[in-house]
Amino acid sequence: AAPTRVFAFRDARWAPDPVLEPGAAVRSPQPAPLVIDNGSFQTRAGWACPDPAVPAEPLLRFRSLAARSRGARGGAGAETQVGNDLGSPEPLRWLLRSPFDRNVPVQLELQELLLDHVFQRLGVSSQGCVDHPIVLTEAVCNPLYSRQMMSELLFECYQVPKVSYGVDSLYSFYHNRRQSWPCSGLVISSGYQCTHILPVLEGRLDAKNCKRINLGGCQAAVYLQRLLQLKYPGHFAAITLSRMEEILHEHSYIAQDYIEELQKWRCPEYYENNVHKMQLPFSNKLLGSTVASEEKQEKRQQQLRRLQELNARRREEKLQLDQERLDRLLYVQELLEDGQMDQFHKALVELNMDSAEELQSYINKLSLSVEQTKQKILQSEVNTEVDVVDSKPETPDLDPLGSEQSLEDVESINEFEPLFAEEQPEVEKPVAAVQPVFNLAEYHQLFLGTERIRAPEIVFQPSLIGEDQAGIAETMQYVLERYSKEQQAILVQNVFLTGGNMMYPGLKARIQKELLEMRPFQSSFQVSLASSPVLDAWYGARDWAVEYMNREEGWISRKDYEEKGGEYLKEHCASNVYVPIRLPKQAPRAAEAPSRASGTGNPSEQA
Repeated sequence: AAPTRVFAFRDARWAPDPVLEPGAAVRSPQPAPLVIDNGSFQTRAGWACPDPAVPAEPLLRFRSLAARSRGARGGAGAETQVGNDLGSPEPLRWLLRSPFDRNVPVQLELQELLLDHVFQRLGVSSQGCVDHPIVLTEAVCNPLYSRQMMSELLFECYQVPKVSYGVDSLYSFYHNRRQSWPCSGLVISSGYQCTHILPVLEGRLDAKNCKRINLGGCQAAVYLQRLLQLKYPGHFAAITLSRMEEILHEHSYIAQDYIEELQKWRCPEYYENNVHKMQLPFSNKLLGSTVASEEKQEKRQQQLRRLQELNARRREEKLQLDQERLDRLLYVQELLEDGQMDQFHKALVELNMDSAEELQSYINKLSLSVEQTKQKILQSEVNTEVDVVDSKPETPDLDPLGSEQSLEDVESINEFEPLFAEEQPEVEKPVAAVQPVFNLAEYHQLFLGTERIRAPEIVFQPSLIGEDQAGIAETMQYVLERYSKEQQAILVQNVFLTGGNMMYPGLKARIQKELLEMRPFQSSFQVSLASSPVLDAWYGARDWAVEYMNREEGWISRKDYEEKGGEYLKEHCASNVYVPIRLPKQAPRAAEAPSRASGTGNPSEQA
């Protein structure tokens, strides 16, 4: 028998980050560098201090998101929440904002909110400034404008003493290859928004041959959400992005051969053994078999009492209105008997009547109606139990006197017919016979079959979501072909996988299979996965900061910022390549003036 594979969504809520108190080792003998892995999915921050009393791990980990609430009507101002303070992203999905466009920070106002959160929660207590050096990650081949705005924010707003920029995937490569550094290799990094192929030669990035694929974990989550919403339109709102990310992290895998794996899923036995059923939350109150017979009877008695009270209240209101109208008509009749003809005719006009006979007819009808209503009220007071029959044809039997029933009473009973249509006291069925039409728990399950491999496959086949891009295998082959055979052999001996989107089971085997197909016969290669694909970027940045803490290499001082501009970058082993802005030289204005004078001297020669 196939094992039952039913998994419940965790729907974990984020716990707010506490305000930490930095130890004395962070401040003395000199301020320790603050390492910030500024990722588009998650921000990680911590101290780079060789002292064992300071944890060598990121102290803050939160999503790179911010939301500004609208504020209460009572006058309270708008509140901005950042990262884990949001609790859960789904209720605020349409208010969430990120400073990133793809993997490049462009909204510096939001970036400032993230940095404020980091400095506040890490307990940076310096007044008016941040007197710690900053090690910050940036995108591969980061645009100069983005680096310029980031440097301006750090130096002008926070007054930092110095800053260093590095590439997250290169920091991860540095952390895992420190024993043999400098070394060469091919770094494949896949994150939340982008996937990069980075060739590294002798410990330095070869930026000219770097390639980027605009696909990552975000696109996979959106694709999986679209697949499941089309498959289960009845659970459209319950299929959220947060739950799709949970499925990707815990239930998806990379197929070594995608077409062959799809053929396996066509077999019913393979499907039953490998399908994952995700249980959506639901309520048991809809099951008919859960209602006991006593509860049904009590509910019916309550409905009968409410109907009785409603009918009695309507009769009293009707009696009061009819009595007021009858008193008014009797007053007009007294005017006729007293001989006050002018007032009588005037009152007839107000009542829209033509003669005294018509007035007498209305008086007789109202008197009869008032008398009948009084008798009904007296009868209902005597009988504490009112027999209300459920079927519509027997509705007139409610009148104990057998007289003609008023239209209002019939309508009031007809309104409550649906309350008793399902329950017949004479032929009440036993509870055991009431069975639900379908299994409610199974109705609220998402069956994950081929979706487990379709969503992560987009990094190898972007055409699955309509993207006109090359996948990882084609891009990797294109990068390798730009080098000589000797350099290719060196690069493939150290293929390094890092990034949160590289943690799928089977991905390493898939990369090995793709390399085996593109490399020459009997050639060798080596593929390795980072020890911690998510956190190794921060660990590598910390390792670099501790090693280069007292050196000038890689650090941009405030003097460098003021002299060379915000886009300036000091290169190091894990940084981008600095390409300064080269403005075209303009011709001197003094040399242009004589030529203009000679050109405008004789208009006929110009013609």
